[in-house]
Amino acid sequence: MMVLSRFCLMTTKYKNLNNLLTRCELILASGSPRRVRLLHEAGINFKQIIPGINESDNGFSNPYDMAMGLARMKAEAIRAHLGNKSIALGCDTIVVIGSTVLGKPHSAEEALDMLSRLSGQKHTVCSAITLLSKDGRNITDYELTDVFFNRIDYTRLQEYVKTGEPLDKAGAYGIQGAGGFLVDRIEGNMDNVIGLPMNLLDKLAGRLMI
Repeated sequence: MMVLSRFCLMTTKYKNLNNLLTRCELILASGSPRRVRLLHEAGINFKQIIPGINESDNGFSNPYDMAMGLARMKAEAIRAHLGNKSIALGCDTIVVIGSTVLGKPHSAEEALDMLSRLSGQKHTVCSAITLLSKDGRNITDYELTDVFFNRIDYTRLQEYVKTGEPLDKAGAYGIQGAGGFLVDRIEGNMDNVIGLPMNLLDKLAGRLMI
């Protein structure tokens, strides 16, 4: 099911995006309220259409290829809704610990298992972005941020899972929400961990115009 919404602001920080949006309309192919908030706070003009895709059956072996592939799939899923001057923005965020990819948990038990695995460890958050035009031109890239977790008591992890926050987030936590206590420090950009690396988005907008 497609849900359409619109936010209209102005910004001067992301110049490539601003230049692109003087010619094109940006459509966010995501239902994530965190991505909506990041764009909204950055003052980016955009519409939103929620794509319906199966993220679990993706066929990618490399985690970063998977993130980029899912970002492209989300953008492609709304391509039929694009006008000639529209650009789809597809995004995907994954958590990688060792060689294992942690997506969104399917249950409270799986969320607790993920958090227990991350406790006291370093993991990498990968957020991928695709910009796609009506005629199929697209640019895709990703950004990485290392996140270092505190060692957290199992009982406290259980209490966090009971809040429900982990259930719609890759790696089962939200760094910008109640899950902030989990994190000792990060090396990289916070917006990448939230799910939409804004500086990368601005760079891709510049590349798309070229």
